Amino acid sequence: MPDYLDDLRLAHVLADAADAVTTARFKALDLKVETKPDMTPVSEADKAAEELIRGQLQRARPRDAILGEEYGVEGTGPRRWVIDPIDGTKNYVRGVPVWATLISLTEAGEGGYHPVVGLVSAPALGRRWWAAKGHGAFTGRSLSSASRLRVSGVNRLTDASFAYSSLSGWEERGTLNGFLDLTREVWRTRAYGDFWSYMMVAEGSVDLCAEPELSLWDMAATAIVVTEAGGTFTGLDGRPGPHSGNAAASNGLLHDELLGYLNQRY
Repeated sequence: MPDYLDDLRLAHVLADAADAVTTARFKALDLKVETKPDMTPVSEADKAAEELIRGQLQRARPRDAILGEEYGVEGTGPRRWVIDPIDGTKNYVRGVPVWATLISLTEAGEGGYHPVVGLVSAPALGRRWWAAKGHGAFTGRSLSSASRLRVSGVNRLTDASFAYSSLSGWEERGTLNGFLDLTREVWRTRAYGDFWSYMMVAEGSVDLCAEPELSLWDMAATAIVVTEAGGTFTGLDGRPGPHSGNAAASNGLLHDELLGYLNQRY
């Protein structure tokens, strides 16, 4: 089985370059922001970071395909890099430091492309998390200065911490009541949002998290970090991996209960 460590090292190089671009424009008074057709914002920093990552990948991995949020799919083949240049653009443009660059390498397999490398870099928080298939998940400043991630051992909902992004998506999905029932059952809820909830699950500081509507680039990197930390990452339909257009992540011990609440319709 490939060890993917060279690809993980490349992901760190890509993240270093992207961090330089995004941090330079964070809180800039002249930051240019546009509204995409789906009514979500995109900044000049989103575009610049993705262009930079694409350019470096084309030189370092010319045979690999690339899928990015801002510029779509380029190339074909069994290996595809998946990029979200800024996950949390709404935070980024408002000066909130909870945003990150997500970089993942996926490989073609049964049922589609599956993440084998994932890196989440949140420079405004001074944090970075990463994983490679079969090698575990880590957090730290660099590959040489890192600590291993492990999900929690909490096995009762009444002791669990549940993280989410917002309420509106659950209402649109018709499962808001089930979501609210879950919040009443758990020990604690917090709306950390976006990538951070999943990284907290991987760290063991949060036990459950979920979002009702996502794209592949929102999930590919976070999914492998969670699973390599010993957790479970599925769609709300229970399908493993980042393929369902939504996500539920947990320490694994509470996953069935999490899905049960979030699929209640009444």
